[in-house]
Amino acid sequence: MPMETSAESPVPVRTVLQMIGGWIGRLGRIWVEGQIAELSPRGSTVFLTLRDPVSAVSVRVVCPRRTFEAATPRPENGARVVVWAKPDFYINRGSFALTALEIRPVGVGELLARLERLKAVLGAEGLFAPERKRTLPFLPHVIGLVCGRESAAERDVLENARRRWPAVRFRVEEVAVQGSYAVAEVTDALRSLDADQDVDVIIVARGGGSLEDLLPFSDESLVRAVSACRTPVVSAIGHEQDTPLLDLVADVRASTPTDAAKKTVPDVGEQLALVRQLRDRARRVLNGRVEREIAWLRDVRSRPVIADPVRELERRGEQVLQLRDRARRCLENGLRRADDDLRHTRGRLLALSPAATMERGYSVAQRADGTVLRSAEEAAAGEELVIRFAADRLNVTAHDPKETRE
Repeated sequence: MPMETSAESPVPVRTVLQMIGGWIGRLGRIWVEGQIAELSPRGSTVFLTLRDPVSAVSVRVVCPRRTFEAATPRPENGARVVVWAKPDFYINRGSFALTALEIRPVGVGELLARLERLKAVLGAEGLFAPERKRTLPFLPHVIGLVCGRESAAERDVLENARRRWPAVRFRVEEVAVQGSYAVAEVTDALRSLDADQDVDVIIVARGGGSLEDLLPFSDESLVRAVSACRTPVVSAIGHEQDTPLLDLVADVRASTPTDAAKKTVPDVGEQLALVRQLRDRARRVLNGRVEREIAWLRDVRSRPVIADPVRELERRGEQVLQLRDRARRCLENGLRRADDDLRHTRGRLLALSPAATMERGYSVAQRADGTVLRSAEEAAAGEELVIRFAADRLNVTAHDPKETRE
């Protein structure tokens, strides 16, 4: 329950400190991870300053010498350790510290296991997906460079980039690239460069080092900061065999700072040679096209229709006359054959007609309605008949054949 106080009944300092000590004491023993920033042995006690690996905060640790010396290997400045400690508040001095009961150096195997677990988590979120990678601009307007202060990595990037393209421009952010402040400073530099509209690409460069030295570039907050950048990021951390998580989330991974300069800035000599090659190729293509067109034009001009157009017209005129004569002959022959066929048909018709038969002395007996009699029995007695001859006709009256015989 909170203590009730007032200006008339204040609480003494010792009471407040005792209360704070009681609250802290209830926290119990805990495991704490950090990096040793300061180590000071004094008699039977070793005083440590344990810094957070990400944030710029630290805590004082009081460790008995026998506990410190029991750690294998013995911790040194800059080492990552895990401490089994009891929080204590010293009322006489009004200070807080951790009393170390056990110290365990964080081994390489454990660090690698942690990195693999973090890598699996970030990979499952898609931060390392190839489709998220952005292409670098051909010729950046300004290149942002995050590197150590007066580092060899900075010199390698600047010298190689300017050797390849002398007019290249840089905005350099010098930060801590190892230790407890590295993550915060690199992250702030990234965000500052990403906010600059003139910066087209960002290079994060650091020389080689041990796994512990390169741990800041596998920090989760830094990896997420790179993933959130709108500007393409090139990772140039350590050497070829070093692969911090920053290499996986960056848009382009360079094996060394020198390689980062080569991948970011084109070589002016190579580009000039490429321009010359393309220009020569274009000249050859153009000349070949012109030569082909000239040859085609020469071939066209050599054709008779172009060389002597009047002769071609005359030849075409002759063809028209020949076709006309041929058509006339074909028409005449057709008419002649048709006339012969007509005469032959007329002759056959005349030969087969009744008139031709009657001219040979035959006649035809018909009734008044024109019906032809085929025998005498078809005629009725007293019926008026017409006897047709070849040149004229004769009207007769039919008699009964029996009477005629009598």
